[in-house]
Amino acid sequence: MSLKNTLNFTLAAFAGFLAVALNTASAAEAPINIHSQRELFVDQYLIERLENVRLKQHAPRDEGEVLRYDQSWEGAFCGYCTVIQDGDTFRLYYRGKIGGVDGKGEVTCYAESKDGRHWIKPSLGLHEAAGSKENNIVLTTPGVTHNFSPFLDTRPGVPYAERFKALGGLLDNKNPAGGLRAYTSEDGIHWRPFHDGPVITRGAFDSQNVSFWSALENCYVCFFRTFSSGVSTSAEWKPTGLRTVSRATSSDLIHWSDAEPMRFEPAQEVHIYVSQTHPYFRAPQLYVSTAARFMEHRQTISEADAKLIGVNPGYYKDASDSVLLTSRDGRTFQQTFREALIRPSLRPNEWVSRTGYPALNVVQTGPVEMSVYVNQDYAQPTSHLRRYSMRLDGFASVNAPYEGGEFLTKSLRFEGGKLQLNCATSAAGSIRVEIQDADGKPLPGFTLQDCTEIFGNSIERTVSWKSGGDLSKLAGQSVRLRFVMKDADVYALQFIP
Repeated sequence: MSLKNTLNFTLAAFAGFLAVALNTASAAEAPINIHSQRELFVDQYLIERLENVRLKQHAPRDEGEVLRYDQSWEGAFCGYCTVIQDGDTFRLYYRGKIGGVDGKGEVTCYAESKDGRHWIKPSLGLHEAAGSKENNIVLTTPGVTHNFSPFLDTRPGVPYAERFKALGGLLDNKNPAGGLRAYTSEDGIHWRPFHDGPVITRGAFDSQNVSFWSALENCYVCFFRTFSSGVSTSAEWKPTGLRTVSRATSSDLIHWSDAEPMRFEPAQEVHIYVSQTHPYFRAPQLYVSTAARFMEHRQTISEADAKLIGVNPGYYKDASDSVLLTSRDGRTFQQTFREALIRPSLRPNEWVSRTGYPALNVVQTGPVEMSVYVNQDYAQPTSHLRRYSMRLDGFASVNAPYEGGEFLTKSLRFEGGKLQLNCATSAAGSIRVEIQDADGKPLPGFTLQDCTEIFGNSIERTVSWKSGGDLSKLAGQSVRLRFVMKDADVYALQFIP
């Protein structure tokens, strides 16, 4: 190559590199429009830089057993729970089993609560079990009851008579379900088919497959079991690889898009048995997944311990726990924290196969509290549901040590006139917030020195400066927030009117 050609090639390459760099920089500098949405610090979405602070996951607190599966139509293999907060009533759905360990005799059971802490099993008189209709069974359709998972349909304009929807079913030539079937209900107790025939037929489905109306995507979304490799048709399923999650979308709950495998960042390394994906109720643009992580062939208890606790012989040679996954686009699960959200306890009962699987949905159970429910003691006589509590928005936080640190947000735009934080400090801790322009220059009147020191513990703490807390003149502009902290946590922020 001649010197001239070499020079031209080098200049062209440099120009290409510069164009890519400029485009990348431009994209990186584009402000994130958070409107007046609440934003949780569960990932790096809003964060530009961390200095001596870190993203910290917070473990829920074990509040103990809330429901024992002690009826003849329930038993050791109850599972795949869904909890729905419907006004002032909490509704719980779970799989029961009349006899045996196979799929025969599976039923869908129902319980309810007024506070999320104390649950009752109403006698509904709908289906017979053990020679009586005095039970809490709401559905007995074979296959569908293996993993029946309802949701409260929040689609605008949905008829009141169809305000509850559900999907359930298996892909098995010996089973009449033939895939996921759709159901609907007005009261969440009396269910009827929504469509004649299965609505999703390509997948594995042998776990809890969850769905909801997405305000973020303006459609129904279903997250269901697939495998990382294998062959799937309506007639057969030959899985290989890891248990994983795929998704499909629909405008009417009947006609669904082709399955699309979810991406994991970082890449998936172990089995995800159920994803339990749902929009977070205080920030529906954020999908939260309290997923069951399944560690196959990871035996931790002895045969003697297995006999002592009475676990079924086929269910103590694996282990599992739950992890927190989040998604902001519905297609990628961010695994910001690889550590367990809820670890198995000291009880050997929690170190068996397929126990520790969370119920679908995190719900509010107090003015400053939310709860997640977990199936424990699977395949054992003591099988039950447990409640675990967290502060509102408290999955994770930006955490500063006593020595102090700070973090800077990316450029963002907002609507509203006040900044509220969900935050906590120690008695000696503090938080201050500086508002900068998009280039990082502190805005007059909103500097760090102008900010009123924040200390204490609050779900909704309004930030103020010497001039007050009115930010309406900054609404719509590109700004950055600089947080300087000491022995403190910031869980979430929101700009309000």
